[in-house]
Amino acid sequence: MTSVRGVTLHQLDLVTESRGTLAAVEVERHVPFPIRRMFMVYDVPAGEVRGQHAHWRCRQFLVCARGTVTLVLDDGTARQEVTLDRPDLGVYVPAMTWGEQHKYSADALLLVFASEHYDASDYIRDHGEFVAAVRR
Repeated sequence: MTSVRGVTLHQLDLVTESRGTLAAVEVERHVPFPIRRMFMVYDVPAGEVRGQHAHWRCRQFLVCARGTVTLVLDDGTARQEVTLDRPDLGVYVPAMTWGEQHKYSADALLLVFASEHYDASDYIRDHGEFVAAVRR
């Protein structure tokens, strides 16, 4: 579904009725790992870039619940942009995938579900180091 190794797009369940709309994310069906952490990214100033790292172990599942955000995903060989612009589209990002997020709309709310608790030692923050690790 993408040119980046292991990255997959997921159509989430969407129910629309007179009382409103519901988009559901289900563990094991959409998210292929137990969720140990969830965080939200919002109020990102225009022009700012977030992410700019990879994880040694942590896997993530991203959904833009409101607004739009563009992801840059990189496996050390292939690089692709994916725009999240609706709450019924999720992206699975495996470990050892470089990720950046940019082009946040003013109202964007990005939900990130993670397979691991926060651990600073799990982050690779230098792209050159990431590429070297992938090629080893």
